[in-house]
Amino acid sequence: MNKMVAEPVTKQQLIDTLKRLGVSGGQIIEVHASLSAFGYVVGGAETVVDALMEIAKNGGTILMPIQSTENSEPSKWKNPSILPSKYKEVRNSIPAYHQQTCDIHSMGAIAENFRHREGVCISAHPSLSYAAWGRYAKLLCNRQSLHFPLAEESPCARLYELKGKVLLLGVDFDKCTCMHLAEYRCDCRPIAIDGACIEEDGSEVWKKYLDLSTDNSAFMKVKAIMARKNMIRETTLGNCKIQYFSGSQAIDEATKYFEKTVVYDLYR
Repeated sequence: MNKMVAEPVTKQQLIDTLKRLGVSGGQIIEVHASLSAFGYVVGGAETVVDALMEIAKNGGTILMPIQSTENSEPSKWKNPSILPSKYKEVRNSIPAYHQQTCDIHSMGAIAENFRHREGVCISAHPSLSYAAWGRYAKLLCNRQSLHFPLAEESPCARLYELKGKVLLLGVDFDKCTCMHLAEYRCDCRPIAIDGACIEEDGSEVWKKYLDLSTDNSAFMKVKAIMARKNMIRETTLGNCKIQYFSGSQAIDEATKYFEKTVVYDLYR
């Protein structure tokens, strides 16, 4: 028996829902989204991106992580992991980072559609880049450090300074990239060495960089704290749960949580 779509989601429905939630045109919004969470969207990822841009067209800014996770140190890979004997071979075979063609399959169809839109700026990090569109797009993306890429020289920090918002469409707090800034601010994670392939003077070069061993598993506990303080607005559209909150408040609450629960004296 063929499945029947009972609740198709349209662009106008999404716009109306987001506006009722408090999303408005002048805001800077970090978006994390799962297309499949809606059930069926008429027009797919294109429709979702169109709706976001429609809301933000008069002075707003849309920001999305577009991480190319396969351009990274293979010894850290999971699901699947790589045999240690193959680490060198894999490093030598990873293509250099290119903003428009690098693989971001783990980020979903909405982020993929967004990064190819006219006027979108993309930050330069080979593994943990961001894409942004709108009034503050260049400011958000023009200075992301190779080392500690989600720290103070990152779109996360600029989002915090500009009092940006976070919109979760069908995903939860454990996908909220800007909250990693809290880990850098409270010295709660050990330093790690990562790597990526970049193009340098016409040649592909494997470049090592310093980072923290970040862990998003505690972000759901921060969500519970924010929920108790009524910091999160929620609604649903189709099958999709939508959450909307202040990015700076989330980072502040995460920083407080990490300061109380995880301390690495070695790094203080």
